[in-house]
Amino acid sequence: MAKQTKKTDAELKESKPIKAKKETKPKVDKEGAWPESEDIKISKKPVVKKAASAKKSATVEIIENNELKTVEPYSRFTDFDIDLFKSGKHFKLYEKLGSHVVEHKSVVGTYFAVWAPNAQYVSVIGNFNGWNKGSHTLNYRWDASGIWEGFIPNVGVGEVYKYYIKSSTGEDLEKADPFALRWELPPNTASIVADTYYEWDDKQWMADRHQYTALNKPYSVYEMHIGSWARSPESPDEFLSYRQLADTLVPYVKEMGFTHVEFMPIMEHPFYPSWGYQITGFFAASSRYGTPQDLMYLVEQFHKDGIGVILDWVPSHFPGDAHGLYNFDGTHLYEHADVRKGFHPDWKSYIFNYGRNEVRAFLISNALFWLERYHVDGLRVDAVASMLYLDYSRNHGEWEPNVFGGNENLEAISFLKEFNATVYSNFPDVQTIAEESTSFTGVSRPVYTGGLGFGMKWMMGWMHDTINYFSHDPIYRRYHLNQFTFSLIYAFTENFMLPFSHDEVVYGKGSMLGKMPGDDWQRFANLRLMYSYMFTHPGSKLLFMGGEFGQNAEWDYRKSLDWHLLQYESHQGIKETVKALNNLYKTEPALYEKSFDWTGFEWVDASNLDDSVIAYIRKGIDTENDLLIVFNMTPVTHYNYRVGVPAAGEWQEIFNSDHEKYWGSGLINFDPIASEPEAWHGRDNSIRITAPPLGTAIFKKEATKELETKKAKSARAK
Repeated sequence: MAKQTKKTDAELKESKPIKAKKETKPKVDKEGAWPESEDIKISKKPVVKKAASAKKSATVEIIENNELKTVEPYSRFTDFDIDLFKSGKHFKLYEKLGSHVVEHKSVVGTYFAVWAPNAQYVSVIGNFNGWNKGSHTLNYRWDASGIWEGFIPNVGVGEVYKYYIKSSTGEDLEKADPFALRWELPPNTASIVADTYYEWDDKQWMADRHQYTALNKPYSVYEMHIGSWARSPESPDEFLSYRQLADTLVPYVKEMGFTHVEFMPIMEHPFYPSWGYQITGFFAASSRYGTPQDLMYLVEQFHKDGIGVILDWVPSHFPGDAHGLYNFDGTHLYEHADVRKGFHPDWKSYIFNYGRNEVRAFLISNALFWLERYHVDGLRVDAVASMLYLDYSRNHGEWEPNVFGGNENLEAISFLKEFNATVYSNFPDVQTIAEESTSFTGVSRPVYTGGLGFGMKWMMGWMHDTINYFSHDPIYRRYHLNQFTFSLIYAFTENFMLPFSHDEVVYGKGSMLGKMPGDDWQRFANLRLMYSYMFTHPGSKLLFMGGEFGQNAEWDYRKSLDWHLLQYESHQGIKETVKALNNLYKTEPALYEKSFDWTGFEWVDASNLDDSVIAYIRKGIDTENDLLIVFNMTPVTHYNYRVGVPAAGEWQEIFNSDHEKYWGSGLINFDPIASEPEAWHGRDNSIRITAPPLGTAIFKKEATKELETKKAKSARAK
C-alpha cells in the first residue's frame, strides 16, 4: 500500500523569465549552463535595436554582437546529466532538453536541445529565419548521447519553431519539439518557445496536501472533459478558457462536495475527437484553452477551495502524426521497432519502447513535470492493461512471448514499477491511479513487495457488474443478486476506486440515467439507489460529469452538457442526492477510514431473494461511528421490516434516497428507532424500519452521551 503521510519538499521552482540586458560583461548563465571560457572576448559594445520580425509575445531585444555565431556552442548538460540520461535515470529532462530562454554572452536568446541520435543533420526552423533549413544548424554532442544542441541569439518567448531533421537514410523530416512547453493551436503543429514560470499562491494546500490524499481519507473524484463541460450559450462552438473555468467550474465542484477533480488529458493533442488520449505534446498544456500560466491559475483556484487536481496521463501509446514522436529521427526512436510490440491494433497508434533507457527517462520526466511545475495532486494512468500484456488485443501469431515464455510485458512492468517508485519518492503526498481491467496481481501494492506500486486501481469489474445489475427490471433482480454481492469477495485485494467513468456513457452505451429501467419515476429512483450503493461500498469514488444531475443523452465531446435539465425537479433531485452523498461520505468516518480494509465491512443480509432487500454495515475505527445501510431493490415498500443491528440503542436515519427533496416519494424514517432484544440476522438486537421503494436508508446509532442529553432535555420539558 502506497502510504501518504507527509508533505513533500521536493518541488523546484522555475526561474523568472530572463529579460534582455544591454550590459556587455559576460555572465554565467542564470539557468545552469556551463560558464563561458576565459578566452572569449567581446570587442565592441553591442548595439540594441528592436527586432522587426519579433512576435508580440516575445520579450527579446535584438543585440548586434559580431562575436556571436548564428548558433553558439552552448550546453545545459553536465557529464553527470549525460550519464543519467544514457542510463535512463535522468528524471528532470525538462530542465535540459527542449527550448529555454537564457542569457549568453550578455545576449538573450534560446537554447535548443533535442535527442535525435540517428540523424545526420538537425537544424531549428521557424518564423525567425523564414523556415530556412540550412541557416541554424545545431551541434551534435561528442559523447554519443545523441543530443543536438545550441544557443540561437535573439530568439525568445513566443517564437514558433520546429526541428528540421535529415535522417540517416536521407529522409527530410520536420518535427515539433517533444519537450516544448507550448504548441500552436491545432490544426497548426509547430512548437512555441515558452516558460512555465508562475508565482504560486497555494502554499497552504501544498503544505497540508497529505491530509487530503491519504488512503484513510475521503476521496471523491469528479471526472471531466474540459472542452465539453460547459460552453457559452452565445458562442456554443467556442471552448471555455482555463481562466473562465476557474470562475465557473471551481465553485461548482466545491458546491457538489467532491474532494478532487480529474481532467481527461489536457496535454496537447492534434485530434480533438481523441478526447486527448492521442498526445503529441507531452509537456504542453493544450493551447485550445489558454496558456500554461492560465492552467496553473485554474489548479491554484481549486487548491484554494480545498480541491485536489488529478490529470489523466497516457504513457501507453502515441499517434503516428508526421510532426510527432513517430519515426522521430527517421528510425523507431520512441516506439518499439517490432510491430508486435510497437503498434497498437485497437487505436492504430504506436507503443513506447519501455526497454529503451532514454524513453523511460522521457516518460518519468514527464510525470514529474506535471507534479512539479503544475502542482497537480495525482496521475490517473490510462490503459495500464494494454501495457502489461504482450498479447493484448492480439491474435495467435501476432505477439511474441517474453523470455520466460509468458505473455507479460516485462519491460513495461519494470517501467511502471520505476515510475511509481520515483513519483512517490519525490512526491509522497500524491496518488497514482491505474486504469487496469484485468486480474493482474498487486497493481496497488508497493514495489518492495512485488507490486506495481500504484496508490489505487479502478474497480472495473464492480462497475460492469453494478451497471448490469441495476439495468435489470426490479422484478428480475432476485435472479442476479450475485452481480451485486460478488465484488465484496475481492474488494480488499487492491486499493480500489469505484468508477462510473466516461467509458460508460459513449459509443451507444447511453447515459447513466438511460441505463435505468422502468417509468420516469423509477429511472430516477434507480439512479439515486445506485449512487447510494457506490458511496457506501468500500473504496474511493469517481463520477463522470453529467452523471451528477442525470443527463439524458450520452456524452458528446462536441458540445456542452445539458445544463438546462436542472430546471426540472427530477434532475435537480439527482444533483441534490450526489451533494448529500458526498457530504455524508466526507463526514462519516465509517465510510472512509477503512475503505481498503476488510474489517471496515460486514454483511447483515445478502440472501433475501424474495424481497430483494440487502443490508450491510460499514465500520470505522470507533464502533460508535458504525453505519447500517439498507437497500430496497424493488418499488415495493416494506413496512416494519426487521433488520439486525450490531448494538442495542436508538438508531437514527441519517440519509434516505427516497426523500422528497431528491424527487422521492417521501417514505422516511423520521424518528429514532429503538432496538429490540429480538435476535435477527445473527445479531442479538434488531430494529423495524420502513424500507422505501427503490431506495436506500442509512442509519447510525445515537451516541450514549447524545442520547442521555436528549432524554434529559425531554424530561425537563415535561
